[in-house]
Amino acid sequence: MKIALLGYGKMGKTIEQIALQKGHEIVLRVDENTESYDITLADVAIDFSIPSVAFNNISNCLKNNVPVVSGTTGWLDKFSEATDLCKQNNGGFIYASNFSLGVNIFFELNEYLAKMMRNLSQYEISMEEIHHTQKLDAPSGTAITLAEGIIENSNKKGWALDVTNNNSEIPIIAKRIPDVPGTHTVEYISEVDTIEIKHTAHNRSGFALGAVTAAEWLVGKHGIFTMRDVLGLK
Repeated sequence: MKIALLGYGKMGKTIEQIALQKGHEIVLRVDENTESYDITLADVAIDFSIPSVAFNNISNCLKNNVPVVSGTTGWLDKFSEATDLCKQNNGGFIYASNFSLGVNIFFELNEYLAKMMRNLSQYEISMEEIHHTQKLDAPSGTAITLAEGIIENSNKKGWALDVTNNNSEIPIIAKRIPDVPGTHTVEYISEVDTIEIKHTAHNRSGFALGAVTAAEWLVGKHGIFTMRDVLGLK
């Protein structure tokens, strides 16, 4: 499989290592210094760029019939435009806030727990996410996905960043600490006890392996998919 890497930072380099180990070929390495490139050289593109260029990367792929996997967060105000473009061009597109197998299982656990806690008003819910200091957006895309999973299965109406008490919204505390790949915690706290679920990434390899797995799965398919499709979790 010929892969274009759109974004060649730490994640891009980790994806490259895993893709090469699995016998794939990297035909493009695109970063902020790349002036022009031919995306049609690739069978599939993996985008781990930055929020300001992610939509342009994805659009370029879809307009040129190259399926694209995107793990860039912070650009989702244009997500509907990307999905419309995918449909118009009969393309293949996967976006995930997190490609880790463990995190996607964590998403499922989070929604199941939210359903069980829905009518237990004595519990206050809160979330915390910790990432490395180079992460540009806050809260993380993973934290937003977790919050959305709770909102769909609870009485909460939204989420709020760095707000500690809010009856209708889920407070999310975002911390930036050097060399932390990603830690996400969901807590339900009452006067008598605390229920907590937590996912801690030890390195970037889990994210990278998931992205390569998603790219392998997407080649030859048409439509808009998620990691639930890739992992058969639906």
